[in-house]
Amino acid sequence: MQKAVIEVKQMKDFNSDVRKEATEVFVDGYKKELGFFSKDRKKLVDAFQKMLHPEVFYLATLNGEIVGVLACSDNKARGLNIDRNTLKKHFGLVKGNLGYHFMKDDFNKKLPYDDDTGYIECVATSVKARGKGVSTALFQHVLHHSAYQRFILEVIDTNKIAYQMYVKLGFIDMERKKERFSSFKGFKERIYMKLEV
Repeated sequence: MQKAVIEVKQMKDFNSDVRKEATEVFVDGYKKELGFFSKDRKKLVDAFQKMLHPEVFYLATLNGEIVGVLACSDNKARGLNIDRNTLKKHFGLVKGNLGYHFMKDDFNKKLPYDDDTGYIECVATSVKARGKGVSTALFQHVLHHSAYQRFILEVIDTNKIAYQMYVKLGFIDMERKKERFSSFKGFKERIYMKLEV
């Protein structure tokens, strides 16, 4: 049996608008975190695809289907632009405002890094493609095909599988920050990691 080939390219390089398909992978990967807004997958996809920045997203395909996403942001553009009105429209006044409050600092703040630093965020793989090397292929593509000299990412302390993968890729711990409202968010600290290339 022939091994399936994973292909990676920037979202902006696809011949059609694949924002919906990419957002489906993102929503599936962050189902637990986004569950605060809704359990309705379609509603989540409809809301978050409007906030995605195609210029910084890389997509992995397996047999032509989008199965992985990764944003390589910098101090000019982030993976998502969290919009209060979009959140309120899709999830109501209370959840929209609360969600905006909790997410805006994670995504809307300008990154404090130099021009030569890429910030990796929004990494997700579809359920059926997990364990097939999709995330690794995304990382390897970005690490070898971008002009950044340094990469930084963050991972929460409860995501041990992702943390181990980042260590295997050569990332090292840079800083750990205690999380406010940790019992509400489900993790205690954010681990910031870096890789110099």
